[in-house]
Amino acid sequence: MLISSERLEETAERLRLGSKALDTYLQYKAREIALKEINIRALLPEKFRFKRLQQQADSLKKKYPTAEERPDLYGILVGVKDLFHLEGFPTRAGSRLPSELLTGEEGKVIADLKNAGALMLGKTVTTEFAYFAPGPTRNPHNPDHTPGGSSSGSAAAVAAGYCPLALGTQTIGSVIRPAAFCGIVGFKPSFARIPSEGMLLFSPSADHAGLFTQDMAGMRRAARLVCQNWRESEVSPEEAASPALGIPVGPYLKQTSYQGKEAFSSQLKFLSRRGYELKEVEIFADIMEINRSHNRLIAREFAETHFSWYQKYGDSYRQTTAELIETGKQISDKTYQQDRSQQNQLRSELQVIMKAEKIDLWISPPAPGPAPEGLESTGDPVMNLPWTNAGLPAVNLPAGKFNNGLPAGLQLVGNFAGDEELLAWSDRLFQDLEELENTTLP
Repeated sequence: MLISSERLEETAERLRLGSKALDTYLQYKAREIALKEINIRALLPEKFRFKRLQQQADSLKKKYPTAEERPDLYGILVGVKDLFHLEGFPTRAGSRLPSELLTGEEGKVIADLKNAGALMLGKTVTTEFAYFAPGPTRNPHNPDHTPGGSSSGSAAAVAAGYCPLALGTQTIGSVIRPAAFCGIVGFKPSFARIPSEGMLLFSPSADHAGLFTQDMAGMRRAARLVCQNWRESEVSPEEAASPALGIPVGPYLKQTSYQGKEAFSSQLKFLSRRGYELKEVEIFADIMEINRSHNRLIAREFAETHFSWYQKYGDSYRQTTAELIETGKQISDKTYQQDRSQQNQLRSELQVIMKAEKIDLWISPPAPGPAPEGLESTGDPVMNLPWTNAGLPAVNLPAGKFNNGLPAGLQLVGNFAGDEELLAWSDRLFQDLEELENTTLP
């Protein structure tokens, strides 16, 4: 295994207070990444990465000479998925298209992180244009298995301890699934809570920017800096101990593998023993149509986004990506509008059900099973799809291991715009689920 423990909250406080020297920290990271990156390949190459970072660290130290002045992410290294524009770096999006077509200005999320004192470690590997054609990144828990996609490099970099924070994106399941496969925390906020400006879009109606950390306290620290209109959670510490958890029984859960079902059953038994209220609710009776609708929607928007590039550089696209464009071109305006309406309808239905059933969070597997062997497939995002389609906020929490030693996760989903409450409850669940850290499920 090539994993390494580094929790954002602890590292941020030590760097800010000076008990961890920034120069020493960077030197350690340079050695660690040099040793591991040969096998993991989470980062896009940069010749003088740590010379650049040292220069930026020197500027940071001059700007904030005392602990009292230092912002929340002082000196924190951040991996940036190669869909986000980053000053000084081309945007390639895992593709063979000319970078000058794809590169643009930094967006607000990068500015917010820099203003909070973060240092950009560099670009992380993504699948081609965030679709299914995989990159070279391997799972730090077992390099013979995929780390997931499309935010493969960001998830692997955090799991391997390269950086305590990384940016990803999710159009179907590209934050939650790789977080689960790599055994870390992933957070996909409500739609548009993190602005998409400065990001190469896949599907404007479904794209979400998201975050990776190893801890929930660190995730809450980062989320409040980059999510727009952040507020204090309305959940009290006492309420955080006992959210009502809805289990979406029916055809949706039947999409999991035998291993996935058994692991989820063990996780539910554990939570029941810990006193959590579990409610079975029949939803997603039409899950296959929800899946088809979402896949049509993103295919149509992807084809529109790539229309002019594909006309000129069609031969440069990998087969699976080109097939998506060809599929998207065939979707009619009428069907597209119906699929857009379905998104809003699903969100409304889920909000009504949560209120009627008095459910605080939905709980489900983050993937059908463990990370697949090999790098040809990044895994199936089907367990994330309906929540992404509805734009609801979601978190993956590490929750035990499968019998092959790979991480198992647990997907928590909150109400739309209830990101603050989701993270408050997830923080408590994270602490309880740590008891499963070395437990093989079932």
